[in-house]
Amino acid sequence: MAALGWLTPRRRSATARSVLAGEASAEAARKSTQEEQHQAPEEEGAEPQFPVPGDALAAAFFDLDNTVMQGASLFHFGRGLYKRKFFETRDLARFAWQQAWFRLAGLEDPEHMQDARDSALSIVKGHRVAELMSIGEEIYDEYMAERIWPGTRALAQAHLDAGQKVWLVTAAPVEIATVIARRLGLTGALGTVAESVDGVYTGKLVGEPLHGPAKAEAVRALAAAEGLDLSRCAAYSDSHNDIPMLSLVGHPYAINPDSKLRKHARGLDWRLRDYRTGRKAAKVGIPAAAGVGAVAGGTAAAIALHKRRR
Repeated sequence: MAALGWLTPRRRSATARSVLAGEASAEAARKSTQEEQHQAPEEEGAEPQFPVPGDALAAAFFDLDNTVMQGASLFHFGRGLYKRKFFETRDLARFAWQQAWFRLAGLEDPEHMQDARDSALSIVKGHRVAELMSIGEEIYDEYMAERIWPGTRALAQAHLDAGQKVWLVTAAPVEIATVIARRLGLTGALGTVAESVDGVYTGKLVGEPLHGPAKAEAVRALAAAEGLDLSRCAAYSDSHNDIPMLSLVGHPYAINPDSKLRKHARGLDWRLRDYRTGRKAAKVGIPAAAGVGAVAGGTAAAIALHKRRR
C-alpha cells in the first residue's frame, strides 16, 4: 500500500483504487488471522485427487454471496441492524428491493451494490467496530447460518481437510466476512475495508469496494505474502464479475453461475457446480456429499478492520 501513498484521492485511477482496495483487504486479513491447519486424509474419488493433501503452496478462495451463502450477506446483515433500530423502515425496503433483484436476476447490479454500500456506510458511521463485530455474531445465527449452501461448504471443507487455507473473498464488509469465516472454520476473509479511526467508523472506505478486479488484486497480494503458487490454488464464484479472480488460479470453479459466467466457464472447460436445483453434487476429489450440512467450528479467524492513520 505504501507504493500508492503519494496519490491523492483525485488523482487515483480506477486501477489504483482497485489495487489499494485489494492490498488493504489482504493486509487486514493477514494481520489478525490466527489460522489452524486441518490435516484430515482425503478419500479417493472418480476424478484425479483434488485438493491435493499436504500441498502447502495451494489455497482456496471463495466468493460469498450466492456462492457460499444464498442471497446477499449485506441484506441479511441489514435485517439484523434494522431489528436493532439502526435505521428506519424505508431503508429496509431499499435493502429488500436489492435482495429481490439479486435473487431473481441472478447478477450483481453495480448501481444496487453502490446504493447498498452507501447506505451501509451511513448507517454504521460513528459506531464502534467492536460493537458491529459483536452484533454480527448474533446476526449470523439469526439470518445467515441456515442459508449456507451445503455443497459449497463441503468443497471448502475438502480444502481444509487437505491441510490448505481457505479464504472468503467478498465485496461485503470485512466484518461480515470475518464472522462467517470464523463460524465456518475457514482460515480468514478478504472483504471491503471500511475506514475507522480509534475504533470508530468514519463512513468512508479504504480504496474501492472489493469487487471485480479488486478481488483479483487482493488474492494476488495475499498469495505473494503467503508464498502461494496461484497455479495450484482454486477459486470459486457465481458471478462473471469474478472472472479476473477465477482466471488467476489453476483451478477455477463456477458455482451457481450466472449466465455470463456459465458461458465463459464452458468455453474454457472450467468446472461447474450448481446447488440451486437440488441436484446431487458432483464429485470433486472426494464425494461432495461428505460434510454436507456440516458447519465446522473451532478455528478462530478474527480479522480486524484496517485502520487508516489520520
